[in-house]
Formats: sequence, structure tokens, C-alpha cells
Amino acid sequence: MEAQAYPLTWPDTMPRTANKVASKFKTGLSAALKNVRSSLDLFAGDSGKKVANLVISSNVTLGMERPADPGVAVWFVWDGMQVCIAVDRYPKVEDNLQAIHHIVEARRTEMRHGGLHIVRATFRGFTALPAPKRRSWREVFEFVTSGPITADNVESAYRRLAKKAHPDAPGGSHDAMAELNQAKEQALKEIGA
Repeated sequence: MEAQAYPLTWPDTMPRTANKVASKFKTGLSAALKNVRSSLDLFAGDSGKKVANLVISSNVTLGMERPADPGVAVWFVWDGMQVCIAVDRYPKVEDNLQAIHHIVEARRTEMRHGGLHIVRATFRGFTALPAPKRRSWREVFEFVTSGPITADNVESAYRRLAKKAHPDAPGGSHDAMAELNQAKEQALKEIGA
């Protein structure tokens, strides 16, 4: 599995929600995270099948609990299937997490009333292709040489590419900007800047 906790790894097979709707959830971020983990543990117990390789992916990071893209994708392996439950219906990360908790709880209800074969059939709809392979920061910044690269080189390439990648630019997107931000972070870390 190539899914990462940060930045958001969204499944290629799932369309994004353009118009967010307000939710009625009253759950905070830490409680929603706990609910998702707990419901997955209970689901594993109910089904007798282990939930493995859990990755809760979002754009939440230290200092940024309210990212521009509030989507959440929960990736895991169950009964030999790589599964991804991804929700971006709501404008808050915690509400999207709570929705995922309720989706897993619905699978538990299916397990109680319909059995394992019903849940397997339902999860086929959540079956995820492997997450897209991430490009190296050198590829993102279009650095073709393997020679020394300075923080100034990275910053210059970042500014040039951000003009194209920004979601407000024609052809830009949240995903392109997230990839560029991650590449900058990795580049500066690797070169020691």
C-alpha cells in the first residue's frame, strides 16, 4: 500500500465532492479518530477477519487542523482486499471522519443481519487500487541533474511551479499543490536546509 497519512492520498476511483454540505455531527477531531479506529476494531472482531495496514490519510498536520481540502481516506486491508473508504462531503475533517465511522458501523450491521458474504459484496465497492505512486522531489521540481541542489534552487523551482499547480490557476488542483508542497518539504529536509 502506498497510501500516506499526510498529505491526503485520495483513491483514483473515487470522484471528489464539489459542493460540501453542513453536517449535524458534534464530534471533535480526536473523538472522530477514536471512533473510526474503534469501529474498525469492532468490525474485525465481528467478521473474524483482521483489519491490517490501517492508514488514515488527510491534510491535517501539526499546526493545521483546518486544511483547505478536508477530505479523509481510510485505507486498510481486510479479508485479502485493499479497501479505501474516502469521504469529502463535509467542510470539516472531523465530520468526514465521523461519516467514515458510520459507514464502518453500517458494515457491522450488515455483518449481524446478512453475514460475511453480504459484507464482502459491499466492500467490493470500496476495493481500492493501490494508491498512486509518488514522484520523487527531483521529478516534481524537474531537476534532471543529480548534482548539488541548494535551498535557493528548490525555492525558485517551487515558486515557478506553484503558479501552475495552485488550485486557482488554470489546470491547477489541490492534489498538484499538495504534491508540490510535499516535494519542497522533502527536498529541503534531504539537502539539510
